[in-house]
Amino acid sequence: MIVDDVVGGRPPHTVGVAVAMFNEAITGKLLSGALTALRDLGVDRVVVMRVPGALELGIACQALLRAGCEAAVAVGAVIKGETDHYEYVSTEASRAVTEVALAHGRPVGNAVLTVREYEQAVDRSLPGPSNKGFEAAHAAVEAFRMLEGLNEAVDRKP
Repeated sequence: MIVDDVVGGRPPHTVGVAVAMFNEAITGKLLSGALTALRDLGVDRVVVMRVPGALELGIACQALLRAGCEAAVAVGAVIKGETDHYEYVSTEASRAVTEVALAHGRPVGNAVLTVREYEQAVDRSLPGPSNKGFEAAHAAVEAFRMLEGLNEAVDRKP
């Protein structure tokens, strides 16, 4: 019996980042964190696509992957208000991002914050490795590398 551990392959050449403009004071900082991670991880090219809000992130990520990006990152901030709209937007935005990843077989990092208070969003968008944009970009690149490593392991001849 041959056992092959999956070891990461190359990083993606091109990553798309879909960014919601709603709550831009937060999403701009999340985008900055994502761009820092992508640079640090050796991604050659980043395509940024700005959309009105979190509900448009799924279609934007789908468009980025269809255009040739090897992975994507969805960046948004949904902050609870006085109505149930928060529940709908946060659930549907996350669902769409997951469905795009599964439909395309490509990683989509999820940096869509769903928080009850503005201060929670601020805390999660501060510079550094705990920035949720940074974390989501890192996860997307690492997932891509693992998928590439899997292809290499399966293609190896015994």
